[in-house]
Amino acid sequence: MATPTVTTGTLVVFGLIGVALVLFVTEWLSPDITAIGILVSLVVFEPYTNVPPADAIGGFASSATVTIIAMYILSAGIQETGIVDRLGLYLARLTKGSDRKLLGATVGTTGISAGIINNTPVVAVFIPMITGLAEKSRISPSKLLLPLSYAAMLGGTLTLIGTSTNILASDLSRDLAAQSPQQYPSLHAFSMFEFTPVGIVVLLVGIAYLMTIGRRLTPARIEPTADLTAEFDLDDHLSRVSVREGSPLVGHVIGEADEMIESELDIELDLLQVERDAETYFADSDHRLEIDDVLLVRSTLQDLNRVTEAFDLRQRPRDGVEAVDLSGTDEPGTLVEAITLPESRLIGRTISETKLGERFDTTVLAIRRGETLLQSGLGDVVIGAGDTLLLQSTPEAIEYLDETGAVVVTQRAKSDRPHPDAPPDDVAPLSPKTPIALGIMAGVIGLAALDLLPIVIAALGGVFAMVATGCLRANEAYDAVSWNVIFLLAGVIPLGVAMQRTGGAELIAELLVQSADVLPVFAVLVLFYVLTGLLANVITPVASVVLLVPIAAETASSIGAKALTFVMVVMFAASSAFMTPIGYQTNLMVYGPGGYKFTDYLRVGAPLQALLSVVATATIVLYFGV
Repeated sequence: MATPTVTTGTLVVFGLIGVALVLFVTEWLSPDITAIGILVSLVVFEPYTNVPPADAIGGFASSATVTIIAMYILSAGIQETGIVDRLGLYLARLTKGSDRKLLGATVGTTGISAGIINNTPVVAVFIPMITGLAEKSRISPSKLLLPLSYAAMLGGTLTLIGTSTNILASDLSRDLAAQSPQQYPSLHAFSMFEFTPVGIVVLLVGIAYLMTIGRRLTPARIEPTADLTAEFDLDDHLSRVSVREGSPLVGHVIGEADEMIESELDIELDLLQVERDAETYFADSDHRLEIDDVLLVRSTLQDLNRVTEAFDLRQRPRDGVEAVDLSGTDEPGTLVEAITLPESRLIGRTISETKLGERFDTTVLAIRRGETLLQSGLGDVVIGAGDTLLLQSTPEAIEYLDETGAVVVTQRAKSDRPHPDAPPDDVAPLSPKTPIALGIMAGVIGLAALDLLPIVIAALGGVFAMVATGCLRANEAYDAVSWNVIFLLAGVIPLGVAMQRTGGAELIAELLVQSADVLPVFAVLVLFYVLTGLLANVITPVASVVLLVPIAAETASSIGAKALTFVMVVMFAASSAFMTPIGYQTNLMVYGPGGYKFTDYLRVGAPLQALLSVVATATIVLYFGV
C-alpha cells in the first residue's frame, strides 16, 4: 500500500478529534454535547472534511442508532415485569450468607442477564438488591458492586444486543463491506449469536478473575453494617433540639419556622421533622410547633449554636440521630441513597437551583463524590454525574424522581426497605403482562437470529408490540431511552465517515501496518485490543469503536489478514473499559454507592483488561481465523 498523502482535510479531522479527546477527558462539556459540537464542526469545515449536512446528521438515521433506541425500550418492558427484582429473593436463598457464594451469584446472574437485557437497567435494579443482601450477610457492599459492573460489561459480549457497541460495530462492518466488497470480503452485519462462543469464554474468564484475584483486590470501602447517616459521616450535622416556652417558633407550622430561622440568621439549616410525645411529623406537615416539641435538624454545630441561642431552643447532645429516626415518621417520610446518571436533569445545576425542597419536599442531607463527602454548603454544590445523594423525602416524591430518571435509588433506610428474608408474598407480584413481555423479547431475538428480519426491524416491531399490548405506556417507552447515549452515538458516527473520506483512517492504518514488519499478526491484534480499551476508558466505548473499526479493517487489508477478526477485536475491547469510573455508565453507577476511589478501578480493572487482551484476542483468532 502506498503511503497516503497528508491533506489539509486530514489535518482538520485530526484537529477535531484532538479537540474531542480533550473535551471527553476533561468533561468540560458532557460527551453527548461534545459529539454534537463535532458534528456541527464537520459541516462547517465541509470543504476539507467532505461531510455534507445530510451525511452529518445521518447518524440519527443509522440502523445502529435506531436499534439501540429500540433495545432500551425492550429492556424497560422486561424490567416492568418485576422478574429481575425477584432475583434478589432467589439469590438470598441460594447464597445463605456466604460471601463467596454471594459474589458468584452476583457476577453470574448479572453477566447472563446483560447478554439479553441492556446492562444499564440490569445494574440499576441490582444495586439496591445487592446492597441489601450484603447488609444481611455482613459483607461490605464495596466488595460486590464493582464486580457487578464488570460482570454486566462482560455479559454484554454474549450477543449482538448485549451492548450498544456491538450493534454499532455490526453496522460499521456492514457499511465497510458495502463500500469496498473486494477489499473487505469477510465483513458483514453480525448475526445475533455470531460471536457468542467468544463471549462465553470472555465471561467465564472474567468471572474466574473476579472470584479469585479480583476478589482480593476489590476494597471494602463501606462498612458492611453501616447506618446510612454513618456512611455519610453525619454525626456532627444531624441534631435534636427542644422548643422552650419562650421560643418565637411556638405556634408556627414547621415550614414557617424553617424560613424564619434561615431568613433571620442567614444560615443553611434544614428542619427535617418534629417529634411530639410518641409521634413524629415530617417537614412538610401543617402541624404547628408546641412547647417541648423536639426538632430534628441538619446544620453545622456552629450554626446550631446560633439557632438555639436566637430562638430559645435547648440542645440535646446525648440524643444521636440515626437513619431509622429519619425514615420512621408517622406521617410518611423516607431516607434513601440515590445516584445521578449522566442523563439526569439535575446534572449541572446547584442544589438550590433544583428546588428539590420546594417542589418535592426533598432535602439533600449529604453528597458523596467518589471518596469525597460533602455535608455543608450544599446549596451551592453543582450536581455532577455519578454523585451519590442522601435524600430525605416522601415515598411518593422519591418514586417520581426515580421513575423520571432524575435519580436512581440504590439504598433505603432499614425501616423502609423489605427484609431480604421476606417471603415471596412480601415481594411485588409479577406483572400479568410478564408472559407477553418475555414472549415479545424472545420473538425479537428469534427473528433476528434466524435472519427472518433485520435486527432493527425486529426490535422496532418488538417496541410496537410492547406498547400495543400494554406492557409499556408510550411515555414510559420514551423515558426508557438514554438520550445522551443516542446523541453521543449520532454525533460521533460522522467523525468516522470523515476519517475515511479524508484518508485519516488509511494514514493511521499505515503507521500500524509498519508494526507488522516486526510483530506477528497476533501481536498486532493485541495492540489494537489495548489501544481500543485505553480509548474506551477515556472517550467512551462508542467513540472508540467509531474511530478504530475503519482503521482496524484498513490495517487488516494492508497486511493480508482477515478484516472480520480485527473488527471483532476492536468490538470486544470496547467492552473492557474497566479502569476508570467514567469509562462506562455502569462503572459510574456503582462509584458512589461503593464509596470507591478513582484508583480502585485501575487496581482491579487493569489486570482484568490485560488478561482479556490476550484471552479475548486468542479466542477470536481461534474462532474466526486470521
